[in-house]
Amino acid sequence: MSEFNDILAKCRDKSCQKEQDETLLQPFAYIQQIPGKQIRSKLALAINHWLAIPVEKLAPIGEIVQMLHNSSLLIDDIEDNSILRRGIPVAHKIYGVASTINAANYVLFLALEKVQQLGHPDATKVYTEQLLELHRGQGMEIYWRDNFACPTESEYKQMTIRKTGGLFMLAIRLMQLFSDNKKDFSKLAAILGLYFQIRDDYCNLSMKEYSENKSYCEDLTEGKFSFPIIHAVQTQKHDKQVLHILRQRTRDVEVKRYCISLLEKLGSFQYTRDVLDSLDQEARKEVEILGPNPIMEALLNDLLSWKNASDAMDETKEQ
Repeated sequence: MSEFNDILAKCRDKSCQKEQDETLLQPFAYIQQIPGKQIRSKLALAINHWLAIPVEKLAPIGEIVQMLHNSSLLIDDIEDNSILRRGIPVAHKIYGVASTINAANYVLFLALEKVQQLGHPDATKVYTEQLLELHRGQGMEIYWRDNFACPTESEYKQMTIRKTGGLFMLAIRLMQLFSDNKKDFSKLAAILGLYFQIRDDYCNLSMKEYSENKSYCEDLTEGKFSFPIIHAVQTQKHDKQVLHILRQRTRDVEVKRYCISLLEKLGSFQYTRDVLDSLDQEARKEVEILGPNPIMEALLNDLLSWKNASDAMDETKEQ
């Protein structure tokens, strides 16, 4: 009995838990060693220009969103069979699939614990609702890929608002719990969610910087119905070369380059650029409606870096 009591005592010992956490969270710590562009943290700061919540609430909410983002990346890389993330091998190639899944799931509950510590009765409800939205969106994207079913542009946009916009809305809704500003930010979150994801899809297939941090045109290897691909499939009604290449999930660089040339020829890149321009303008209009916000305007200006890829492609065509 005394031995059993000792075991129970160790289970409750916070110092023992801390030691175990260091072991359990190694895949999570690994992905954090090279931080991303911290766009979600910057977005929270920009939103707080309107909401003006105290730093003792803003800081943990920023941590919660960043924890969820990195946790989702661990799972995404497994689901997508990725090779690189932020220029280094993906976590599950180092720590194994099982440990990486466990670490990612564990972080979801560590984040929930932080949500409870915010001390608002509605915080857990907000957290649950937005994570459900995120997983609905992610699930549909996986379904289309694994069943080789090309979604319509409208279906893609609904998925993206849930998946990418859902995490933005989590931050905004948690922040609004502690703010007197109760304006509706859902339209801005939806626009930004679409903008971020379509921008990411475009950069994956066109930007040199992106290919250096991930494998070249990784979305083609994954078989993902990204925004430019959906346009190409819907445009190329009779000759389905893009669809056939996507089905192969190729790692052949020459085949990928040929596919990129098809996307350019079919106008899919130009169409994507036009949509990105439109979303940028829509976001700026919504910012005007919500009130002057120089921090948000600066963030939107930073996000225009995708135009560098457009300029590079134009230069290539002229040569």
